[in-house]
Amino acid sequence: MRPLLACCLLLVLPAMSSHAQAAQRTEVAEAAQRLQGRVVEWRRDIHQHPELGNRETRTAALVADHLRALGLEPKTGIATTGVTAVLKGGRPGPRIALRADMDALPVTERVDVPFASKVTTTFRGETVGVMHACGHDAHVAILMGLAEAMVAMRDELPGEVMFLFQPAEEGVPEGEVGGAKEMLAQGVFDDFKPDAVFGLHVGSALNVGQVSVRPGPMMAASDTFEITVKGRQTHGSRPWNGVDPIVAAADLVSTAQSIVSRRTDITRLPAVVTFGAVKGGIRHNIIPDSVELIGTIRTFDEGMREAIFKDLRNVSEHVAAAHGAQIDATIPLDHNYPVTANDPALTTRLTPSLEAAVGAGNVIDPGLITGAEDFSFFAREVPGLYFFVGATPKGTDPRTAASNHSPEFYLDEGALDVGFRAMLQVTLDYLDGAAG
Repeated sequence: MRPLLACCLLLVLPAMSSHAQAAQRTEVAEAAQRLQGRVVEWRRDIHQHPELGNRETRTAALVADHLRALGLEPKTGIATTGVTAVLKGGRPGPRIALRADMDALPVTERVDVPFASKVTTTFRGETVGVMHACGHDAHVAILMGLAEAMVAMRDELPGEVMFLFQPAEEGVPEGEVGGAKEMLAQGVFDDFKPDAVFGLHVGSALNVGQVSVRPGPMMAASDTFEITVKGRQTHGSRPWNGVDPIVAAADLVSTAQSIVSRRTDITRLPAVVTFGAVKGGIRHNIIPDSVELIGTIRTFDEGMREAIFKDLRNVSEHVAAAHGAQIDATIPLDHNYPVTANDPALTTRLTPSLEAAVGAGNVIDPGLITGAEDFSFFAREVPGLYFFVGATPKGTDPRTAASNHSPEFYLDEGALDVGFRAMLQVTLDYLDGAAG
């Protein structure tokens, strides 16, 4: 009986040990409770004062002032408005970077909250509202809270942590540079090369309390294209005297749909070709000289990505030629994002940390997401972990909730607490594990 009992104990002990490792850290729970109100306050302030990419001057000043008050030495003006600061722990250990994006979107808010944005600005020559319709205000507030929490535990903290506040994730105005790519170009990882980089994103596709993550590719590569169809202007009543670029452009848009539906093996991985704007003509009876088309391509595989570039150019040239028109195409434009991929080993290692923060049943695999993120640039430099935090209130079907980028995007502020706990748990578990 004793050998049998010993075997049973050996079987039980690993499970007990695993269960113990899956518990939320006491310091995480205490920090979350202590700082929850401040994180909410910061988020509401930032939400009420949103700023577009490369224009996040107020937000950057708020962040820098907070970091200085914590005794850190922030660097500012990186890639226009970016801010970083490094916390050195009291024990030896690895280096990590925690990233939050700061920019808002040219969206007019339609959410009835006391701190709703009333800000307007000029974007691409038009007066637009400005709104944190993607939740970056939450990301900034969470990282500000994490900085305060980790400064408080500095003496026992192993390693070093970079707090990285990034501008222009949503893109930059025409003629400018910015975002993660520009921060790297300006050397953000030169003097401080982290062993890993972590990021999170609040999202309407999940309920509050849920987190989603997957190893390997998670978000698509995003490439923008621009095609100008050139015809010959004439009177609308006599189209035979000119070359109609509107008809040619319409045919081009329609035929381009066959690139994914007939030329791309979507049983391997999904792909998307979307035309987002068609502009041409100013009057009902004038056939214009040209029509401008802009759009986006989303892929998860480099070979498929290059094949779609080639197919879109081929379709554009030949369809236009069939109408007697010509094209001037840039496929893709320079500003593009690679696939956002989580390091498989890092994801496997830290998924239990997410489970400890929110419960094993609340950590799910989101599948492939055709949205894109310039966190991908950081994750190409060092191993990365990126996860989503649910923002839709419990009891509301996420499928019916207003999505990120919608003027009605609503963030249940419970997501702030969940995101804070999840990221702090992941960070401390990584630092302790690597240090050990």
